[in-house]
Amino acid sequence: MIFYSVAIYVYTFFIYLISPFHQKAKKWVQGRKDGIKKLKEANMQECIWFHCSSLGEFEQGRPLMAHIRTLHPEYKILLTFFSPSGYEQKKHEPLADYVMYLPSDTAQHAKAFLEAAKPRIAVFVKYDLWLHVLFACHKREVPFFLISAEFRASHWLFHPL
Repeated sequence: MIFYSVAIYVYTFFIYLISPFHQKAKKWVQGRKDGIKKLKEANMQECIWFHCSSLGEFEQGRPLMAHIRTLHPEYKILLTFFSPSGYEQKKHEPLADYVMYLPSDTAQHAKAFLEAAKPRIAVFVKYDLWLHVLFACHKREVPFFLISAEFRASHWLFHPL
């Protein structure tokens, strides 16, 4: 877990470092600015949370999101993205009540995010698994679902390290 945490910090530092020179990195940084504060102001508590890495994953999760919206209109839907390609295309998505970037996966961000959103359930699409978020969901007893994922025996999750 230490290696993973260090890798997240290094990756985030690198994105911040190149953001003045790289448009996608700049959007990644700017989009996450005050994200938790804005989420608290949006009052998304007790929501159904969908996380998609980018636009392709959103398209795979859209049918389930639409079905949940139909079955349970009383619940708000929170939609998060990792990538600017998804966020920029879907920041005004009508199926979602609030759309934002998911903060980088540190233990502190995961805790703050879940405290602000207080999701009833978390639905991740495909392979964008965030270890600190998973542990925080488990600790808070937030049911976690992974959809549209296919794992083979050679997948990195099954590697001994």
